[in-house]
Amino acid sequence: MNTGLLGGITFVLVFAGMILVHEIGHFAAARWMKIDVEEFGFGIPPRIATLFTWKGTKFSLNWLPLGGFVRIKGEDDPAIPGGMAAAKPWRRLVVLLAGVTMNLLTAVLAYSILFTQIGVPDENTTAIYTLEEGAPAAQAGILPGDIVLLINGQHVTTAEGLIAITYQNLGQPMALVLARDGEVLEVTVTPRTEWPADSGPMGVRLSNPFVPAKSWFATLPYSLEVTGRDIGNLLSLPGRLIAGTARPEEGQIGGPRTIWNFFQAAVASDVQSRQPDDSGETQPTYYTLMVIIGLSVSLGTLNLLPIPALDGGRVLFLLPELLFRRAIPAKYQIAINSTAFILLIALLVFFYVKDFINPIDITLP
Repeated sequence: MNTGLLGGITFVLVFAGMILVHEIGHFAAARWMKIDVEEFGFGIPPRIATLFTWKGTKFSLNWLPLGGFVRIKGEDDPAIPGGMAAAKPWRRLVVLLAGVTMNLLTAVLAYSILFTQIGVPDENTTAIYTLEEGAPAAQAGILPGDIVLLINGQHVTTAEGLIAITYQNLGQPMALVLARDGEVLEVTVTPRTEWPADSGPMGVRLSNPFVPAKSWFATLPYSLEVTGRDIGNLLSLPGRLIAGTARPEEGQIGGPRTIWNFFQAAVASDVQSRQPDDSGETQPTYYTLMVIIGLSVSLGTLNLLPIPALDGGRVLFLLPELLFRRAIPAKYQIAINSTAFILLIALLVFFYVKDFINPIDITLP
């Protein structure tokens, strides 16, 4: 199959799937909390047909294949029995958080699939991931993939330990013992006393080498940990941009065209990497899976922001009722959410038009 067509199909399926998973979370939580659901729609209206009715919920098929939607009974009217607004605050909180939880669990699941393919990090071993060109490490002959065994005779098992020793020896030669392709070699590196903001004394980025996972379940702790780290990095991005510790391109907002381009590049690379080389070997990449992870984390995390019209904004309105047993009047919530929704749509249109005119450049490692 043509990789362009495959990339397009993957884009539609993933984009629709993430929205559908989000809505399934709201639907399942509402049913669990004994809140009536009037309709669960596959796709976005206009409606093609009503497929069936189950326990009072109408399941419909709609024309626009962009995920789906859930229409919960009495979302804004507490006078409607069995509805969302009439339910206890903690029950509404469960329903509101269920959508983003499903998106973040999707990221955990995708990470677990990735780790079953590439292995899990060996947290007792530190390796060189990338090098800055011309930096002390590169000048000393260190290569990506080298495993650091000793520094000045001290055993190194963690990246934190290696960094600490490096900072203790700024401007002084350090003897490093490395493992490379089954061989042990020694190099001398002199950490610099000044370095670029996005680098370090030796000019390296560190990682843990990967070892085969014993089982799928063994990947879950790592998947949860890395997903949590991704959420933290996304939430801290504005502060890091202001502080200058993050590159400006990290703060760029990608719209549909950029995401489309990502999928095209990722799928093409993954397909190409599975073609045997002259020696008959393959070195498969997993860029498509990484794009899915990134989108799942972004969708889940951004939906939790305390912005009216998003799930996080609705949770914010719910807090006074949870903490002080005094609800914000429904008419004010509706007015604020409606206004915020209009502003949000206008902002998205602006960014989407900007994205179509000037999409983010896609460069895969």
